[in-house]
Amino acid sequence: MKVRPPSVRVLMVALLGLLFVPVIVGADAAPAKILKVAMTAYNAVEEQTSSHPNITASGAFSNPNIVAARSQDLSAELPFGTVIEIDSASSSAACGYGAVSKNIGLRVIADVMNAKMRNKIDILLPQKKIMADGTIANPARILGLCRGV
Repeated sequence: MKVRPPSVRVLMVALLGLLFVPVIVGADAAPAKILKVAMTAYNAVEEQTSSHPNITASGAFSNPNIVAARSQDLSAELPFGTVIEIDSASSSAACGYGAVSKNIGLRVIADVMNAKMRNKIDILLPQKKIMADGTIANPARILGLCRGV
């Protein structure tokens, strides 16, 4: 996973709430930093977040196309507003990255995970999506747990 400091990308406010949109800055940008973390996914529902599932810990709107959460131990490396790029993950029995990779891409750290989590990111995904085979599924469940991302 490449991590770009907030100074590399400009985050803009859009539509009725805080919606982060990454914009590439000029050639003077700092080089990307690479972190190896575990990755899971979640949905914006009370059972998986808080009593306000449409608002992240940073105050941003819970957009399943943009938002990612990080474990609290990564707060110095991944402060709110940091744009991350998920390069790849090996699909395995526990990791269904190949089936949902088109839904991941660039993300903005706007949420935080439970304090018990360590060295991990959590990608916000929609609850239902039409998959490549035509079935309707929850991409967060399909992703599962991916290590070494």
